[in-house]
Amino acid sequence: MAIVAMASLVLFLGGNSRAAVAHTCSATDRQFMSVAQLNMAALGSLSEDYLHGDAKPAEVIDQTQSAILGLRNTDPSDPSLSKTRAILRAMFVEYTRAIRADARHKNPGQYIYRAYGLANFAHDVLSDAQPGLMRRGCDVTPLL
Repeated sequence: MAIVAMASLVLFLGGNSRAAVAHTCSATDRQFMSVAQLNMAALGSLSEDYLHGDAKPAEVIDQTQSAILGLRNTDPSDPSLSKTRAILRAMFVEYTRAIRADARHKNPGQYIYRAYGLANFAHDVLSDAQPGLMRRGCDVTPLL
């Protein structure tokens, strides 16, 4: 089931194509980049706290839900940023599942594996788009 879901996501999002993309750097693109960067930093910090026993599962889950909502409220016009938005939302869903599994003393491995796979996919999309976005004035380096 997980493989089917991942394959569907890759097909839906277009894979890792090298076709020419018309990049933009609109206000909505910049908003997405800011929201994504803020949520990635917040979740990274809270995840470290969780791993060291300084944060409760509910706090991490609340942060992932906040990140999903924050991304849902963005609408980047750049095709690569739009693709990244969908990937990050899926990544946060998988991370939520991992924390829930861990809190229930279940193995979170499958969810972490998918979350990291999605993170790598987002990284690849952003890396490929970086030169074109930079030419338009959008620096995605903080998201890499």
